[in-house]
Amino acid sequence: MAKKKSLFKHVNPEILAWSGKHDLPRFDRIANTDFAPAFEAAMKSGLGEIDAIAGQNKKPGFKNTIVALERAEDALNRVSALFWNRAGADTDETIQALEREITPKLSRYSSQIAMNAKLFRRIDALWQKRKKLKLGTEEERVLERYWKGYVRSGARLPKAQQKELAEINEKLASLGTQFGQNLLADEAGWQMEVDGEALENLPGFLKQAMAAAAAERGLEGKHVVTLARSIIEPFLTFCENRDLREKAFKAWTARGENGGKTDNREIISEILALRDRKAKLLGYENYAALKLDNTMAKTPKAVNELLESVWEKALVKAGEEERELAGMVVAEGRNHPVAPWDWRYYAEKLRAQKFDFSESELKPYFQLEQVIAACFDVAGRLFGISFKERKGIAAYHPDVRVFTVHDGKGRRIATFLGDYFARASKRSGAWMSGFQSQHKLKGKDGRKGQKPVIYNVMNFAKGDPALLSLDDARTLFHEFGHALHGMLSDVTYPTVSGTAVSRDFVELPSQLYEHWLMVPELLAKYAVHAETGEPIPAALIEKVKAAETFNAGFETIEFTSSALIDMAYHTAGDIADPMGFEAEQLKKLNMPGAITMRHRSPHFAHVFSGDGYSAGYYSYMWSEVLDADAFRAFTEKGDPFDKKTAKKLRKHIYSAGGSVDPEETYKAFRGKLPSPEAMLEGRGLL
Repeated sequence: MAKKKSLFKHVNPEILAWSGKHDLPRFDRIANTDFAPAFEAAMKSGLGEIDAIAGQNKKPGFKNTIVALERAEDALNRVSALFWNRAGADTDETIQALEREITPKLSRYSSQIAMNAKLFRRIDALWQKRKKLKLGTEEERVLERYWKGYVRSGARLPKAQQKELAEINEKLASLGTQFGQNLLADEAGWQMEVDGEALENLPGFLKQAMAAAAAERGLEGKHVVTLARSIIEPFLTFCENRDLREKAFKAWTARGENGGKTDNREIISEILALRDRKAKLLGYENYAALKLDNTMAKTPKAVNELLESVWEKALVKAGEEERELAGMVVAEGRNHPVAPWDWRYYAEKLRAQKFDFSESELKPYFQLEQVIAACFDVAGRLFGISFKERKGIAAYHPDVRVFTVHDGKGRRIATFLGDYFARASKRSGAWMSGFQSQHKLKGKDGRKGQKPVIYNVMNFAKGDPALLSLDDARTLFHEFGHALHGMLSDVTYPTVSGTAVSRDFVELPSQLYEHWLMVPELLAKYAVHAETGEPIPAALIEKVKAAETFNAGFETIEFTSSALIDMAYHTAGDIADPMGFEAEQLKKLNMPGAITMRHRSPHFAHVFSGDGYSAGYYSYMWSEVLDADAFRAFTEKGDPFDKKTAKKLRKHIYSAGGSVDPEETYKAFRGKLPSPEAMLEGRGLL
């Protein structure tokens, strides 16, 4: 014990023993310079704990090996949770420098544990006699996770190949960090000032957001377009000046591809080569086969069959849409083809013409505060939980809000943080993560289990009030669905807690939750006009619903092209020229010239800034097949809040974590596995 205490002698105790309320640390007591010594001490402590488990004289048992591993590395888990939150949501030069330094060290640390021969012998012994251990379903899943995880990390490889794999993992970790930092630099470093007639013709909400972005960048009184999606997309939608649209669009799609030190093209080539070598070392035909081995899809063939069947239908739909837009261009007396920077602009005009409403008419009805309240209301009606904001608690940034989550008896079951606004210190996109996950194991401090502490990060434009597009509102519901997956978790072991499920199942709770946004009674209550306070007219709701599949070809092509390129990269082996490969693949697909990939390779952070969605971007569509069918469970009852269905949903989808096989837990909820028809119908492709 004394030795362990001495390891942390120079570490800020707040990083390890969080002293704030509701399971939070005192963020104001943790400086960015505190993380480097904390990481060093936590890794040494973690290795000591692992060595003690591996080197014990007792025969391998589930408790003295697997449960012991579940309790180990608590210090590193805490340091990591705090650090990666700052690296993504409020970074600076100190954090970025440490990120570059610590990423390869953490990779070496993980490799050292994954290739601990004594430890793997204990896990392997338990795996071989698992039928005799009489484990419960959750325990079996946890043991399987450990055994497969160690095998896939090279535990059975010869020493020389283990060394090579460790070097590959370390290099991949560094490259992923560099990719992400380059992307953030390109996003933060570009802005375009707009004034005069071009500015005057933009809707008020967008001008307000552009003014706030300018003020944040020290340009008080100016209006700038940035590469934050919450500004660039509405600008491309409403800006009448084609030259400005083109300039903004080209900057947006050139992120990571601008030459110089932030260029990501060579990094992509290195990453793909290393991933291919890693897959071969582990006995897989390619990297996609390795990544899909532990998913619902199982094989690249199954993934491509789904994507290609959707692609063909989307091509037809997008062709019809492009012809309509081209007709509008001609009607304006112009003779240019529909370019990618034209699509959103003319699609919005066509939407207004066809359905008699525009995005700017809709936006005042989606105030951020009201959409948050709607999210909470749905969770209360489905799952019997409530939320209380704690305004006196400081989080990691002044914009971040803290809520406690309570069950029907008023007991706190989780803590939730909402970080909603864009800023230069935050990476783009939206995500859910956690400072700690739920579990029921007894800790070293004698307490049984821990409550989840979950956060959502968005990049909405500030305003007074902050107004969301319909797509923004869906994003908020989506990420809150992930948050509920973490907060409603009800398992014993951390390894299978919350969102610790297969990649192509993890998007089900989030995408399913999006469906409640458009429930009429919810809209009537929360979609109230920012100025008049009047509820959204029923006629406007009907127009929005009628337009739900409008532009579906464009949206499906954007997504599916990215997913198909991801799979192509990771089944093709070593690729010397990724940009040439991307262009070649898109040509084979007959990619429409008027549409670009949602994420072109040099800024495809899902796939290259870390390993999270590599050979896994398809999972959004795979989960969409599930979520379209899952919501039908409610519509078939004629009630979007049917109590019996909601109870099954909580038990089998939101609370089960990875404690049950995803196919089995979905069938327990729905009675069967779905076919793609509901998804295709929902997208308007049937």
